[in-house]
Amino acid sequence: MHAPPAVRVRGLEKTYPGGVRAVDGIDFTVQRGEFFGLLGPNGAGKTTTIKILATLLPKTAGRADVAGIDVDADPRAVRAGIGVAMQEVGLDDLSKGRDFLVLQGRLYGLGRAEAGRRADELLELVGLAGVGRRRIGSYSGGMRRRIDLVGALMHQPAVLFLDEPTTGLDPQSRLAIWEYLDKLNERGVTILLTTQHMDEADRLCQRLAIIDHGRLVAEGTPAELKAGVGGDLVRAAFGPRPAEADGADPADDDTAAAALRALPMVRQTDAAPDGITATVADGGAAAPEILRALHAAGVPVAALTVTSPSLDDVFLHHTGRQIRDTDADADTDARVWGQWMGVNRQ
Repeated sequence: MHAPPAVRVRGLEKTYPGGVRAVDGIDFTVQRGEFFGLLGPNGAGKTTTIKILATLLPKTAGRADVAGIDVDADPRAVRAGIGVAMQEVGLDDLSKGRDFLVLQGRLYGLGRAEAGRRADELLELVGLAGVGRRRIGSYSGGMRRRIDLVGALMHQPAVLFLDEPTTGLDPQSRLAIWEYLDKLNERGVTILLTTQHMDEADRLCQRLAIIDHGRLVAEGTPAELKAGVGGDLVRAAFGPRPAEADGADPADDDTAAAALRALPMVRQTDAAPDGITATVADGGAAAPEILRALHAAGVPVAALTVTSPSLDDVFLHHTGRQIRDTDADADTDARVWGQWMGVNRQ
């Protein structure tokens, strides 16, 4: 018999008190040993999905299995086989790094000697062996994130759930976390990661699903999703009209879209910040025609660029907007969760 997938989700729904539906009937499967990503803006339902899979939050409807175990039927068995690291790092600043890991191992049932050996191994893996006997309160943000992540690995879980693991980190710390996660995955750990960073999803995930407003809008490898956009992208940035000093006329959006849709080589148009994006088969050949069409329509063009699709373009293609255009400071999942628990988050 074949082993069940690491994660299988079918028709998963979560509605919070007050009628806020954070997850709206999603389906996806994560195979064993896979690095899978849930990509989407804050408030899309990613964190809620992770909490349900980690048995931290009950679902409203649907089914969720982890390593073939129904999360509702046997949550204790699910917890024994998973590691979880959420967005907010929970550490004791007065504890030394190695002592913190040993305690985590003891809580998972490891003997003292085994917990110490495992702590040393993990500190070495993430480059913290030299600071393992320092207090966590003296660690930098990137070091704190790394020690929190390895704390979830003391019992050698088969599946690791990570919720926005690099949020708030500097580029150097993000790169260190990425390299560490690659090593874990190479060792056979299944990783399900949530992120709103396109470069992170593209760099790490073998396969990913894009989630928006609680629904899955696309799924596949990064290459498949980008190929699905349907060609090259020609972006036109609008410039100010001659009589204006404050930028392009808002009517330029509609005028430009109408002008480009009349061109036979344009497959799709999407609004972009301060301009418009056209999907075409051959960007180099189409760019002059697009420029002429916009000029004839009276739309001023400040710059014209031709690129291959990115994951940002994939999200725009499927949702009609870009992740950075969403309210990145308002994490709907966390806010609703806090309100439900009677906590006001500032």
